[in-house]
Amino acid sequence: MSAEFIVQVERELDVVSARQKGRELAASIGFSSTDQTLLATAISEVARNIVSYANRGTILLRALSEDGRRGLLVVAEDQGPGIENIELAMRDGYSTGKSLGLGLPGAKRIVDAFELRSASGMGTTVTMKKWLR
Repeated sequence: MSAEFIVQVERELDVVSARQKGRELAASIGFSSTDQTLLATAISEVARNIVSYANRGTILLRALSEDGRRGLLVVAEDQGPGIENIELAMRDGYSTGKSLGLGLPGAKRIVDAFELRSASGMGTTVTMKKWLR
């Protein structure tokens, strides 16, 4: 299994494209329509953060096969301003923008593995994995 997409993200239309590609790949792996929707939501959240805070970045979508399990890898990466306080950013309800603050913590709840790396002035990388059940 080597299906992979890289979506360049610069505007809201790219968020929709990343979401659609993620849903298509999740369907091809065998995820239920409910899990496809959840994954599309998580992808939307991290892609929207790229548009809102970094102006441009990429979303990598890759089918996974590890230890007999199948799943989906999502890596959102940008070279934006970074997140000054990761602990605060991961708190429900916190937002430096005008959103509800559900993005990163909400995405984390949807997936099985979530990693956030960020450094002020160096950008942000969010890595998420969801396994087929």
